[in-house]
Amino acid sequence: MPSEIILQPGPNTADLAEKRERLAAVRVALADREADIAQLRSQLKVFEVRYLQRVGVLYAELDELAARITELEVNLYDSDSARRRAQEARQRAQETHEAAFGSEQEPVEFDPSPSLKTLFREVARRIHPDFASDDAEQKHFTLLMARANHAYSCGDAETLQRLLDDHLEINAAVTHEGDAPALLRLVRQIQHAERDIAVLDRENQTLLASEIGQLYTGAEAASHEDRDLLAELAAGLRDRIADAQYRLEFVTRQVSALGR
Repeated sequence: MPSEIILQPGPNTADLAEKRERLAAVRVALADREADIAQLRSQLKVFEVRYLQRVGVLYAELDELAARITELEVNLYDSDSARRRAQEARQRAQETHEAAFGSEQEPVEFDPSPSLKTLFREVARRIHPDFASDDAEQKHFTLLMARANHAYSCGDAETLQRLLDDHLEINAAVTHEGDAPALLRLVRQIQHAERDIAVLDRENQTLLASEIGQLYTGAEAASHEDRDLLAELAAGLRDRIADAQYRLEFVTRQVSALGR
Protein backbone atom coordinates (compact mmCIF):
# COMPACT_ATOMS: atom_id res chain seq x y z
CA MET A 1 0.00 0.00 0.00
CA PRO A 2 1.57 3.25 -1.10
CA SER A 3 2.44 5.63 1.70
CA GLU A 4 0.45 8.85 1.89
CA ILE A 5 2.37 11.96 0.93
CA ILE A 6 1.65 14.96 3.17
CA LEU A 7 2.80 18.30 1.87
CA GLN A 8 4.37 20.47 4.55
CA PRO A 9 4.33 24.22 4.19
CA GLY A 10 7.68 25.72 3.28
CA PRO A 11 9.53 27.86 5.79
CA ASN A 12 8.36 31.08 4.14
CA THR A 13 4.71 30.01 4.06
CA ALA A 14 4.42 30.04 7.84
CA ASP A 15 6.40 33.29 8.01
CA LEU A 16 4.09 34.91 5.48
CA ALA A 17 0.99 33.96 7.46
CA GLU A 18 2.49 35.26 10.69
CA LYS A 19 3.65 38.50 9.07
CA ARG A 20 0.26 39.09 7.43
CA GLU A 21 -1.44 38.71 10.81
CA ARG A 22 1.11 41.03 12.37
CA LEU A 23 0.66 43.62 9.61
CA ALA A 24 -3.12 43.52 9.99
CA ALA A 25 -2.82 44.11 13.75
CA VAL A 26 -0.28 46.91 13.32
CA ARG A 27 -2.43 48.64 10.72
CA VAL A 28 -5.43 48.53 13.06
CA ALA A 29 -3.27 50.06 15.80
CA LEU A 30 -2.02 52.72 13.39
CA ALA A 31 -5.55 53.58 12.30
CA ASP A 32 -6.56 53.93 15.97
CA ARG A 33 -3.59 56.23 16.61
CA GLU A 34 -4.47 58.34 13.57
CA ALA A 35 -8.07 58.68 14.78
CA ASP A 36 -6.94 59.54 18.31
CA ILE A 37 -4.45 62.20 17.20
CA ALA A 38 -6.98 63.75 14.81
CA GLN A 39 -9.50 63.93 17.66
CA LEU A 40 -6.91 65.47 20.01
CA ARG A 41 -5.93 68.11 17.43
CA SER A 42 -9.61 69.00 17.01
CA GLN A 43 -10.26 69.10 20.76
CA LEU A 44 -7.26 71.36 21.37
CA LYS A 45 -8.27 73.68 18.55
CA VAL A 46 -11.80 74.02 19.94
CA PHE A 47 -10.46 74.48 23.46
CA GLU A 48 -7.99 77.14 22.33
CA VAL A 49 -10.83 79.15 20.77
CA ARG A 50 -12.80 78.89 24.02
CA TYR A 51 -9.71 79.88 26.01
CA LEU A 52 -9.05 82.94 23.86
CA GLN A 53 -12.68 84.04 24.01
CA ARG A 54 -12.98 83.68 27.78
CA VAL A 55 -9.44 84.20 29.08
CA GLY A 56 -7.19 85.44 26.29
CA VAL A 57 -9.18 88.62 25.77
CA LEU A 58 -8.83 89.41 29.49
CA TYR A 59 -5.06 88.93 29.31
CA ALA A 60 -5.06 91.33 26.36
CA GLU A 61 -7.04 93.89 28.38
CA LEU A 62 -4.74 93.50 31.39
CA ASP A 63 -1.59 93.89 29.32
CA GLU A 64 -3.03 96.94 27.57
CA LEU A 65 -3.64 98.56 30.96
CA ALA A 66 -0.11 97.64 32.06
CA ALA A 67 1.32 99.22 28.90
CA ARG A 68 -0.65 102.44 29.42
CA ILE A 69 0.49 102.62 33.05
CA THR A 70 4.18 102.19 32.22
CA GLU A 71 3.90 104.71 29.39
CA LEU A 72 2.44 107.27 31.79
CA GLU A 73 5.14 106.47 34.35
CA VAL A 74 7.75 107.68 31.87
CA ASN A 75 6.41 111.18 32.68
CA LEU A 76 7.00 110.53 36.37
CA TYR A 77 10.37 108.78 36.21
CA ASP A 78 12.02 110.29 33.18
CA SER A 79 14.70 107.61 32.83
CA ASP A 80 16.00 105.04 30.40
CA SER A 81 14.76 102.17 32.58
CA ALA A 82 11.23 103.64 32.64
CA ARG A 83 11.24 104.02 28.86
CA ARG A 84 12.53 100.47 28.47
CA ARG A 85 9.76 99.12 30.73
CA ALA A 86 7.20 101.02 28.68
CA GLN A 87 8.51 99.59 25.41
CA GLU A 88 8.53 96.06 26.79
CA ALA A 89 5.00 96.42 28.18
CA ARG A 90 3.70 97.79 24.86
CA GLN A 91 5.32 94.91 22.97
CA ARG A 92 3.74 92.40 25.34
CA ALA A 93 0.34 94.08 24.95
CA GLN A 94 0.60 93.85 21.17
CA GLU A 95 1.49 90.18 21.34
CA THR A 96 -1.37 89.23 23.65
CA HIS A 97 -3.80 91.29 21.57
CA GLU A 98 -2.73 89.48 18.41
CA ALA A 99 -3.03 86.13 20.17
CA ALA A 100 -6.52 86.93 21.46
CA PHE A 101 -7.93 88.61 18.37
CA GLY A 102 -5.73 87.25 15.58
CA SER A 103 -8.40 84.71 14.59
CA GLU A 104 -10.57 87.63 13.46
CA GLN A 105 -8.01 88.54 10.81
CA GLU A 106 -8.40 87.41 7.23
CA PRO A 107 -7.20 83.82 6.83
CA VAL A 108 -3.99 83.34 4.90
CA GLU A 109 -4.70 81.78 1.51
CA PHE A 110 -3.00 78.43 0.97
CA ASP A 111 -0.59 78.86 -1.91
CA PRO A 112 1.61 75.75 -2.27
CA SER A 113 4.88 75.99 -4.16
CA PRO A 114 5.22 74.20 -7.51
CA SER A 115 7.62 71.68 -5.93
CA LEU A 116 5.11 70.87 -3.18
CA LYS A 117 2.36 70.40 -5.75
CA THR A 118 4.57 68.06 -7.78
CA LEU A 119 5.49 66.05 -4.69
CA PHE A 120 1.86 65.75 -3.61
CA ARG A 121 0.77 64.59 -7.07
CA GLU A 122 3.49 61.93 -7.05
CA VAL A 123 2.40 60.71 -3.62
CA ALA A 124 -1.26 60.63 -4.68
CA ARG A 125 -0.36 58.72 -7.83
CA ARG A 126 1.29 56.04 -5.72
CA ILE A 127 -1.00 55.69 -2.71
CA HIS A 128 -4.45 56.79 -3.84
CA PRO A 129 -7.06 54.26 -2.61
CA ASP A 130 -8.33 53.80 -6.17
CA PHE A 131 -5.03 52.11 -7.01
CA ALA A 132 -5.20 49.54 -4.19
CA SER A 133 -5.03 45.86 -5.09
CA ASP A 134 -7.49 44.62 -2.43
CA ASP A 135 -9.80 45.85 0.36
CA ALA A 136 -7.10 45.75 3.04
CA GLU A 137 -4.72 47.82 0.95
CA GLN A 138 -7.54 50.22 0.05
CA LYS A 139 -8.20 50.90 3.74
CA HIS A 140 -4.50 51.44 4.35
CA PHE A 141 -4.14 53.72 1.33
CA THR A 142 -7.15 55.72 2.54
CA LEU A 143 -5.34 56.27 5.83
CA LEU A 144 -2.12 57.28 4.06
CA MET A 145 -4.00 59.60 1.70
CA ALA A 146 -5.64 61.38 4.64
CA ARG A 147 -2.20 61.90 6.14
CA ALA A 148 -0.89 63.17 2.78
CA ASN A 149 -3.79 65.64 2.45
CA HIS A 150 -3.15 66.96 5.96
CA ALA A 151 0.58 67.33 5.25
CA TYR A 152 -0.13 69.10 1.94
CA SER A 153 -2.55 71.57 3.55
CA CYS A 154 0.12 72.35 6.18
CA GLY A 155 2.89 72.70 3.59
CA ASP A 156 4.69 69.74 5.19
CA ALA A 157 6.97 68.55 2.40
CA GLU A 158 8.98 66.37 4.80
CA THR A 159 6.02 64.13 5.62
CA LEU A 160 5.01 63.90 1.95
CA GLN A 161 8.53 62.90 0.98
CA ARG A 162 8.61 60.28 3.74
CA LEU A 163 5.32 58.78 2.53
CA LEU A 164 6.70 58.58 -0.98
CA ASP A 165 10.04 57.11 0.12
CA ASP A 166 8.27 54.52 2.27
CA HIS A 167 6.11 53.42 -0.63
CA LEU A 168 9.07 53.14 -2.99
CA GLU A 169 11.13 51.22 -0.46
CA ILE A 170 8.36 48.78 0.41
CA ASN A 171 7.62 48.07 -3.24
CA ALA A 172 11.20 48.02 -4.48
CA ALA A 173 12.03 45.15 -6.79
CA VAL A 174 13.46 42.12 -4.99
CA THR A 175 15.46 39.52 -6.88
CA HIS A 176 14.91 36.57 -4.49
CA GLU A 177 12.86 33.62 -5.69
CA GLY A 178 9.66 32.18 -4.25
CA ASP A 179 7.86 33.94 -1.39
CA ALA A 180 10.89 35.99 -0.38
CA PRO A 181 9.79 39.22 -2.11
CA ALA A 182 6.35 39.12 -0.49
CA LEU A 183 7.88 38.36 2.89
CA LEU A 184 10.33 41.23 2.60
CA ARG A 185 7.55 43.64 1.62
CA LEU A 186 5.52 42.55 4.64
CA VAL A 187 8.49 43.09 6.95
CA ARG A 188 9.02 46.55 5.50
CA GLN A 189 5.35 47.43 5.84
CA ILE A 190 5.34 46.33 9.48
CA GLN A 191 8.49 48.32 10.23
CA HIS A 192 7.11 51.51 8.67
CA ALA A 193 3.73 51.13 10.39
CA GLU A 194 5.42 50.63 13.77
CA ARG A 195 7.60 53.67 13.13
CA ASP A 196 4.54 55.75 12.25
CA ILE A 197 2.84 54.64 15.46
CA ALA A 198 5.87 55.84 17.41
CA VAL A 199 5.78 59.18 15.53
CA LEU A 200 2.11 59.65 16.38
CA ASP A 201 2.73 58.76 20.03
CA ARG A 202 5.44 61.44 20.19
CA GLU A 203 3.12 63.99 18.59
CA ASN A 204 0.45 63.11 21.14
CA GLN A 205 2.94 63.71 23.97
CA THR A 206 4.09 66.99 22.41
CA LEU A 207 0.53 68.28 22.02
CA LEU A 208 -0.37 67.45 25.61
CA ALA A 209 2.89 68.98 26.89
CA SER A 210 2.23 72.28 25.08
CA GLU A 211 0.83 75.24 26.99
CA ILE A 212 -2.65 74.84 25.53
CA GLY A 213 -2.42 71.06 26.01
CA GLN A 214 -1.67 71.43 29.70
CA LEU A 215 -4.52 73.91 30.10
CA TYR A 216 -6.84 71.48 28.31
CA THR A 217 -5.74 68.63 30.58
CA GLY A 218 -6.25 70.83 33.63
CA ALA A 219 -9.69 71.90 32.43
CA GLU A 220 -10.70 68.29 31.87
CA ALA A 221 -9.52 67.32 35.35
CA ALA A 222 -11.37 70.28 36.87
CA SER A 223 -14.59 69.35 35.07
CA HIS A 224 -14.55 65.98 36.83
CA GLU A 225 -14.65 67.96 40.09
CA ASP A 226 -17.57 70.09 38.81
CA ARG A 227 -15.24 73.07 38.38
CA ASP A 228 -14.83 75.40 35.41
CA LEU A 229 -11.13 76.16 35.11
CA LEU A 230 -11.61 78.86 32.46
CA ALA A 231 -14.18 80.61 34.64
CA GLU A 232 -11.76 80.50 37.56
CA LEU A 233 -8.95 81.94 35.45
CA ALA A 234 -11.27 84.65 34.11
CA ALA A 235 -12.39 85.61 37.61
CA GLY A 236 -8.80 85.99 38.77
CA LEU A 237 -7.98 88.12 35.74
CA ARG A 238 -10.97 90.40 36.31
CA ASP A 239 -9.69 91.11 39.82
CA ARG A 240 -6.27 91.95 38.41
CA ILE A 241 -7.88 94.18 35.76
CA ALA A 242 -9.77 96.05 38.48
CA ASP A 243 -6.49 96.61 40.34
CA ALA A 244 -4.79 97.76 37.13
CA GLN A 245 -7.59 100.22 36.37
CA TYR A 246 -7.24 101.68 39.86
CA ARG A 247 -3.49 101.94 39.33
CA LEU A 248 -4.00 103.62 35.95
CA GLU A 249 -6.32 106.22 37.49
CA PHE A 250 -3.81 106.85 40.28
CA VAL A 251 -0.88 107.37 37.90
CA THR A 252 -3.03 109.55 35.62
CA ARG A 253 -3.78 111.85 38.58
CA GLN A 254 -0.08 111.99 39.47
CA VAL A 255 0.86 113.00 35.91
CA SER A 256 -1.92 115.58 35.80
CA ALA A 257 -0.69 117.05 39.09
CA LEU A 258 2.73 117.56 37.53
CA GLY A 259 1.13 119.30 34.55
CA ARG A 260 2.63 116.84 32.04
